[in-house]
Amino acid sequence: MSDVLQRLAKILEERKAADPEASYVARLYAGGMDAILKKVGEEATETLLAAKGGSDEQLVYETADLWFHSLVMLAHRGLGPEDVLRELQRRFGLSGLEEKAARGAKTHS
Repeated sequence: MSDVLQRLAKILEERKAADPEASYVARLYAGGMDAILKKVGEEATETLLAAKGGSDEQLVYETADLWFHSLVMLAHRGLGPEDVLRELQRRFGLSGLEEKAARGAKTHS
C-alpha cells in the first residue's frame, strides 16, 4: 500500500518543475500555499458531506481526493507521506488520551 504513496510522492515532486499550463498539480504549486489550502479545504468539505449522506463508494472517492491534495500540500512544504507515516508509527501503541496529553504538555512548555 505505501508503495502507491511513494510513487505518488515522486510524481508530485516531478510536477514541481512542470508547466502549470500542462499540469494540474504544477498549477496548484504555482498558486502557492493559499491555492493548495483552498483545494484541501474544498476536498475536506466534500469528504464530510460524503460521510454524512453519500454512498461508501462516494466516501472513498472523496477521501482519495482529500489524501491526494493533502500530499500536494505536504510536498509543497518539502514533506512527504513518509513523514506522516513516521508520525503515525510513533503514535502506535499510545492511547489517544496519552498522545493528546503529550501534545498539550509540549504547547505549554
